[in-house]
Amino acid sequence: MTPLLAIRGLRVDYGRVGAVRDLDLDVEAGEIVSLIGPNGAGKSSTLKAIFGVVRASGGSIAFEGRSLLGLAPEEIVRRGLALVPEARHIFQTLTVAENLALGRANGTPADRGLEDAVLDRFPVLRRFHDAPAAGLSGGEQQQLAIARALISRPRLLLLDEPSLGLAPLVVRDVFTSLAELRREGLTVLLVEQNATQAIALADRTYVLRTGTLVASGTRAQMQARDDLAELYLGAAQVPA
Repeated sequence: MTPLLAIRGLRVDYGRVGAVRDLDLDVEAGEIVSLIGPNGAGKSSTLKAIFGVVRASGGSIAFEGRSLLGLAPEEIVRRGLALVPEARHIFQTLTVAENLALGRANGTPADRGLEDAVLDRFPVLRRFHDAPAAGLSGGEQQQLAIARALISRPRLLLLDEPSLGLAPLVVRDVFTSLAELRREGLTVLLVEQNATQAIALADRTYVLRTGTLVASGTRAQMQARDDLAELYLGAAQVPA
């Protein structure tokens, strides 16, 4: 079967600097795939290339068998992808409700049932529905960013560093939400520096270092490796 997302030989360059080199990566429908590695490994550049934020220098990116190369992010959203960026990009002066409405900016009609379901998943957003997003904590803003992406009814959710800057208990809640979304059939490509938790959550994991794929495998395969720390960043301990 054709993977939901199929990347072959992806290259991303910034001038003369190669951020991603000849990456092959598959995401099957209904699974969580994590992409881990240290800062500068090329993880975020991979997501940006998939979502059309940066131009791929080479290779192919296909979603449901159709190329995404050359498409604007708005068209990629219409194809069924949604991105939660690393910085979350929450509009602080807008209310929670107004931020959620931006998830429909691609032309998705308002769906009260869908919004209610999203708010049921993240009750704090219902509590602060009409309040400015600036009043939310970091963890609550991350929930808002995920909720806003879900409003577009994605078939593939791209998540860039969802645990960044969050307390451990909040990170646990975010990862629990992702596991629930998988059980409901949503497919997720997760970029994450928290390698231990990412591997434990994901069905499969890819490890990038300096733009190059250095390892990949299922959850069991990755957890059984005794060389993961060295593969990850040449260090004695993998970030946890």
